[in-house]
Amino acid sequence: MKKLVAALVATTALAAPALAQDSIEEFRIAILGGENAQDRVANNTCLAEYIEEVLGVPTKIFTPADYDGAIQGLLGGTIDVAWLGASGYAKTYLTDPEAVEPVLVKTNLDGSFSYHSIGFAREDSGIASLADMKGKVFGFGDPNSTSGYLIPSVEIPELIGASMESGDYFGEVKFTGGHEQTIVAVFNGDIDGGVTWADGLGAWEDGYNSGALRKAVDSGLVDMNDMVEIWRSKPIPEGPVVLRKALPADVKEKVTAVYAGLHEKDQDCAYGVANGETAGFQPIGHDAYLSIIATRQAKSN
Repeated sequence: MKKLVAALVATTALAAPALAQDSIEEFRIAILGGENAQDRVANNTCLAEYIEEVLGVPTKIFTPADYDGAIQGLLGGTIDVAWLGASGYAKTYLTDPEAVEPVLVKTNLDGSFSYHSIGFAREDSGIASLADMKGKVFGFGDPNSTSGYLIPSVEIPELIGASMESGDYFGEVKFTGGHEQTIVAVFNGDIDGGVTWADGLGAWEDGYNSGALRKAVDSGLVDMNDMVEIWRSKPIPEGPVVLRKALPADVKEKVTAVYAGLHEKDQDCAYGVANGETAGFQPIGHDAYLSIIATRQAKSN
């Protein structure tokens, strides 16, 4: 491999908006949070190598400190591809409809491409439902996360009949910084409960088949037997792999083909890239995210 660089993308390190390109000198992948930067790089190095092989240019991995780092990189032309959450895609589209295009979505073992926001607490806390969370400390992940903020911030108030403002129902509501941080904070007792993402398929003790809980189990960060599920959202459409629209057509075709063929070519690589078990990446389009875009737009008004 010619060159593989892992670095943090600063939210402010943006280039001018990208114009249509005839060629590229390098290709840049952003890997969103959910686990620490070192693990993100390790799980996606194989993907970068496959992309570099087909493009013939150096391919770099960037691990933004938060979701907005990837979003701003795509908008500013410093990032070429990212697997965004549905809410992250909605923000990108609402900011600039011509910045990116969704091409693929991760599918579950049953062929579906949905997942859930999962509310959870420690098993020994005595918290078994949202009713038990009244007056307790609740943790969101990232304000641009679909499952870690957008969907629970809409669905949970409808259930509890109160807002998510600190002191209204929950004693305190805070952002932890990401999925892994929320999971560890609950497990360590730093907060009483929080939300993260999972496909909701398979066994609880495994962290389900895929998602942030599964990655936390794989990394040895938590024992799911010490945790309990206290809430589950309605199905959420899995976020898309997006490419900058300004990229040359042949680059977009080749990169899309790498993702689409990853599960068949290298299941271990696909497992790491997909955050757990997957049936592979399948084509997806903008229309799949219209409801999330509308929800995000309504919440910002």
